[in-house]
Amino acid sequence: MAISSPTRRKPLGELLGGAATQAALAGILAAGVVLCVAELLGTFFTARLTPLFALGSTFIDFTPSWLKDFAIAAFGTNDKAALLAGMAFTIMVLACLLGVLAYRKWWAGVSGVILMGTVIVACVLTRAGAQQLDVLPTAAGTVAGIVVLRLLVNLVPRHGAGGRPREGGQSGAGGQSEAGEATGSQPGSSRRFFLMAGWTAAAVAVMAVGGQMLGAARNAALQARSALKLPAPARAAPPVPPAVQSSTPGVDPWLTPNDDFYRIDTALRVPDIDAGSWALRVHGLVEEEITLTFQDLLDADLIETYVTLACVSNPVGGDLVGNAKWLGLPLREVLARARPLAGADMVLSTSVDGFTASTPLEVLQDDRDAILAVGMNDEPLPLDHGYPVRMVVPGLYGFVSATKWLVDLEVTRFADKEAYWTQRGWSERGPVKTMARLEVPRESARVPAGRVAVGGTAWAQHVGISGVEVQVDDGDWSEAMLSQEVTVDAWRQWSFDWEAVPGRHELRARAVYNSGQVQTERKANPVPDGASGWHTITVTVE
Repeated sequence: MAISSPTRRKPLGELLGGAATQAALAGILAAGVVLCVAELLGTFFTARLTPLFALGSTFIDFTPSWLKDFAIAAFGTNDKAALLAGMAFTIMVLACLLGVLAYRKWWAGVSGVILMGTVIVACVLTRAGAQQLDVLPTAAGTVAGIVVLRLLVNLVPRHGAGGRPREGGQSGAGGQSEAGEATGSQPGSSRRFFLMAGWTAAAVAVMAVGGQMLGAARNAALQARSALKLPAPARAAPPVPPAVQSSTPGVDPWLTPNDDFYRIDTALRVPDIDAGSWALRVHGLVEEEITLTFQDLLDADLIETYVTLACVSNPVGGDLVGNAKWLGLPLREVLARARPLAGADMVLSTSVDGFTASTPLEVLQDDRDAILAVGMNDEPLPLDHGYPVRMVVPGLYGFVSATKWLVDLEVTRFADKEAYWTQRGWSERGPVKTMARLEVPRESARVPAGRVAVGGTAWAQHVGISGVEVQVDDGDWSEAMLSQEVTVDAWRQWSFDWEAVPGRHELRARAVYNSGQVQTERKANPVPDGASGWHTITVTVE
């Protein structure tokens, strides 16, 4: 009886060295060349218009509200890193497919690459401030990627019947390969392919590091900021007494350090703005159009003010809120020079990256300290918080007021213009909702029975917190002890002593403002005008 011989298993190295795998790797390396060449050249043009960031910024522009909320809820201030990671994965998958397609049908593969390049160029040209020359890095990167893809694909072995390599990678007369393209007289070789792939990967790594170093060296904003000395304010902020901090250990600092201040905006890459050539145009429904330079602001009578800013996407109890000392020029003085016309009710502010915000005109003209900020916590504005100039407006969510990298103020009407997020279903006016937040103990904490220190922060910008109340389970509301208030535009901290008994308990907090009004219990999602409800946590007492 004949005994069949067992099927030989291919070693892992042979499986990984298959033609499809090599072709996919060729696609990935070619994509890396596209991006790295464009990034490197982009440092000499407009770096925020290179492929990855032009695509990402366009994606952000068209992101529906539900997806934006999900990204912020899931990743918080890491939403942009998550977006870049997702884009990198998507590009890698597409690059694999295009590599295999180019191996099988070169003309189809290169057509796909050209199509992707065309889409990227369209994204570049639609970005704010883009010029025709800004497409050159993307175009050069695309051409370099096609050349590398061709070189690598030609080295991928082509197998005929029985899995044996075809002579010269050819299928017959005419010198045409299985892909229908002439591949030259030399046969494909896995060894030669991986050698070329290794050199290509090394070149990609060098270009990536070189692009980052060159970009940092050429960053005019970073250099100018480090050399900038802020002027002394004409009106200094009041001193902060120690009593502003809650007596409960673990409560967040009353003054949020710059590095810890939340950042939520639409800029995938922080703009590199030359403060020396920066200018702010104030125009629209005004009697006199004016233009301010950065030096004009530094020479003006600047004021210091403590203002708490909050993101409209902040959930109940969330951390997308921070308090800082700001230095800037009151916007009411700027608008007084321009003299808005009767009927105007909104100021449309525009960032250098095209983002817009709609701010009620009367809010910028009243006695609150709405400013054109140039400093934050005794330093020039950090780059990722709006350097050289941003808006800071007490009492309004950031999406309608806190425009970073500001370049334009248009006095207009709500009936005539819509801002970036208003066009996407958010409200056109965004007053901050009063909120009390439990910070100690944390959600799901386990604490010993007996006296437990409870504490947190509450805010009602431009109104002021007059009380905070705490409830344990369904018991009576008890008054917490408030820390000292510095200004109604800044948050206020609180502390509470709880005699805890063993078991599982719910703690909730609510704020009192305007000397009697109680924060609403009604639960609301962030869309369209901010979350509301009492912050509630569950703790276990042992």
